[in-house]
Amino acid sequence: MPDRGTPRLGLGVNAAQFTLLVAVNALVGGMLGQERTVLPLLADQVFKVPAYTSALGYIAAFGAVKAATNYLAGTLSDRYGRKPVLVAGWLVGLPVPLLLIWAPSWGWVIAANVLLGVNQGLTWSTTVIMKIDLVGPARRGLAMGLNEAAGYGAVAATALATGYLAARYGLRPAPFYLGLAFAALGLGVSTLFVRETHHHARLEAGTRTTPVPKSDDGASHHGGLTDRQIFTRTSFSDRALSSASQAGMVNNLNDGLAWGLFPLLFAAAGLSVARIGVLAALYPAVWGAGQLVTGALSDRVGRKPLIVAGMLLQAAALAGFAIATSFAGWAGAAVALGAGTAMVYPTLLAAIGDVAHPTWRARSVGIYRLWRDGGFAVGALLCGLVADAWGIRPAIWTVAALTAASGLLVAARMYETMHREPASQSA
Repeated sequence: MPDRGTPRLGLGVNAAQFTLLVAVNALVGGMLGQERTVLPLLADQVFKVPAYTSALGYIAAFGAVKAATNYLAGTLSDRYGRKPVLVAGWLVGLPVPLLLIWAPSWGWVIAANVLLGVNQGLTWSTTVIMKIDLVGPARRGLAMGLNEAAGYGAVAATALATGYLAARYGLRPAPFYLGLAFAALGLGVSTLFVRETHHHARLEAGTRTTPVPKSDDGASHHGGLTDRQIFTRTSFSDRALSSASQAGMVNNLNDGLAWGLFPLLFAAAGLSVARIGVLAALYPAVWGAGQLVTGALSDRVGRKPLIVAGMLLQAAALAGFAIATSFAGWAGAAVALGAGTAMVYPTLLAAIGDVAHPTWRARSVGIYRLWRDGGFAVGALLCGLVADAWGIRPAIWTVAALTAASGLLVAARMYETMHREPASQSA
């Protein structure tokens, strides 16, 4: 195989391992997708959780834990290697479907989502880092597009499948059998077939010749930074890294809204479980498929234009959800929301990879994902409080306004991060 022995950078020479990692990330996405249709309905119909804020507690728990685990995953993968972190994530994920099947109270569901947050933080972060390691700088946007397309395509397919299973066999246990299969397959494939990629990052660090923009304090992004310096650069001082971090947080804030409140909005309008499943799947389906185009497009037109346009399109789509009252109207809004998210999601990751030095890229990706997935927790709390006080539609309007503001902030503050590498590195 081309990536045995002396490592080489590029999508073509690492195609076998890259494809395997795409498949692994699809299984990671499936673990998340098993909840998208069913859990909001379980909270409402089975456990009778009395308030939106309480009902969205599982998303808050998931988001907070996943955010912290993202940071830990980046640090651990730099220290111990990528593969051990990936395998550990799958081990943590194994009990999640069983807890959801057997949960006697809502607290058990929240506990399951704590484990799911650890699983997603370790596995998804690591597959992102490993793909960036393999492809090198020239095809980074395409690599992230393929990674996120696989993950969110699986979220969509599983949301649709669990909606069908729930409509036919009930909310439990049938929908969660899919999660059991995904966890077993993910652990087996990651243990037996995935290979370590840390040496690819070391190769890029030794051969990197492209000048990297300086942060606002005038210091270049060289390899010898401390963990504290990396956190500060990614979160606050570098205009591109910090703009990407806040945009990622707002993006997942509105995804938390879609996950937790949209099924309840649809159910209140009288839609069947099967139709709710279709709507729950449509948004991540467009999101997933769209990234096959947008990731590669960002390698051509740059990162910033897609991020700004995508955030503004998401804001308009959320306004459409707030206005619509029918399946057709919500379906149109879901398509627009998926398209806007597809423009943003792989592009933000590619921008982080553009700026961060290979020796601390994994940690920077982990910090970005800490902020991004913290948006789930912030979104669950914010949307729950607003929905309890004024209703679901005002909560949607609130998130739409925040998403538009985030896009405008990127337009005003972020610099373009994409740079050209010699053609020989794109093999």
